[in-house]
Amino acid sequence: MARRQQFIECPPEAVWSVLSDGRNYAEWVVGTRDIEHADADWPAVGTLLHFRAGIGPLTVDDRCVVRICEPGTRLELEAKAEPFGAARIAFTLVPWGANTLVFLDEHPLTGPGSRLQGPPSELLLHLRNRRLLGNLARVAVREHQQTAGAAPNHRPG
Repeated sequence: MARRQQFIECPPEAVWSVLSDGRNYAEWVVGTRDIEHADADWPAVGTLLHFRAGIGPLTVDDRCVVRICEPGTRLELEAKAEPFGAARIAFTLVPWGANTLVFLDEHPLTGPGSRLQGPPSELLLHLRNRRLLGNLARVAVREHQQTAGAAPNHRPG
């Protein structure tokens, strides 16, 4: 199981806006190439996001289904990529002053990943998810600044 967190310098509403727009997942989800289709009412429970993922010349058609959605605070997805199996990907947003703490918890449910859990696979997930959360932060802050027309918040250093 890979758990990571990210401090994002914008309010939870701005982060949720990015999470709830299935059309932009390719911009911040590591390995996602193209969004093929996002259900119109994404991220309602049961809605689907179809996308192409890959590394280099190798690609696979993938999809996510929303399993739990608590608007503004929690989104849990089941990502399926046959023949590789399925994984649970859970985002939790916690207000932190005017900013957001995002917790990401990912683990394989079925397929080879569920049988090969251990330090090597955990390391790969941690590296991928560190980049994913950094991308999410970048997109959320950018979108928030464009929407609010405000200067970025800065942490005291």
